[in-house]
Amino acid sequence: MLEQRDRNELIEEHLALVGYHVSEMIRRVPTHVQREDLAAAGSLALVQAARSYDASLGVPFARYASTRIRGGIVDELRAMDWATRGTRRRARHLGELNEKLTGQLGRAPRPGELADAMGVDVSEVRSIRGDAGRNLLSLDADAAGAAATVSDKALSPEDRVVVDERLRYLTAGVGELPAKLRVVVEGLFFHERPVADIAEELGVTQSRISQLRTQALEMLRDAMNSSLEPDLAPVASAAPGVAEKRRLAYYAAVAERATSMTARSVTTMAGTAADRVAEAV
Repeated sequence: MLEQRDRNELIEEHLALVGYHVSEMIRRVPTHVQREDLAAAGSLALVQAARSYDASLGVPFARYASTRIRGGIVDELRAMDWATRGTRRRARHLGELNEKLTGQLGRAPRPGELADAMGVDVSEVRSIRGDAGRNLLSLDADAAGAAATVSDKALSPEDRVVVDERLRYLTAGVGELPAKLRVVVEGLFFHERPVADIAEELGVTQSRISQLRTQALEMLRDAMNSSLEPDLAPVASAAPGVAEKRRLAYYAAVAERATSMTARSVTTMAGTAADRVAEAV
């Protein structure tokens, strides 16, 4: 990794890339989209690219950064598309309550329990979850860049660096999941086993498998964001409780495992299995 001064120089030298990609994208999106919002997302992606850039891989920084900038802008557009700021705030609040109640109850909370904690109806909880799962924006493959897939063999060298990075963290995230959650993820996404079979193996109900699946995917998404997209990761509290400490320990374990992995280590996540997990996360 580069020294801070070198990273700052890379950022300053390549700021024009942000303006270029924003200009390319702004012509193809609805008029309510603000250039400043896209520029902020692109600038953040440039900073993150400088932090994670590894010159030894042989990919020029400009090409690598361009991929990250395009991806950051597309992610921002997707966020604008599926929800207002208020909706995203409610989704984050629901996620925080879900984790808090999971720690208190020792299990995933029921919709009614979440609704009571939020002071809303169960239908509102379902509505928030539905909003959070939407992905309405459709952009062409060039704009989407590495966000489009994790297994495309025709990727450019710079896209491949980004994709391999995400695949490495995804693989590490699955490997560090608690045993029961790992069984659920591997069973559903890797081996496409029926839910009933996994439920019988673990001695739980099929509805519990659905809860474990949701919990595992949330952990995977947050662990990846913690390392690759810190602004999207949950904010740690000043005095974390037991559940949050476990979550932070999981993030750290995923990051440590990912940084020590080689290309050979991620072969178990290749192909359609990786696509299924990545799409779900």
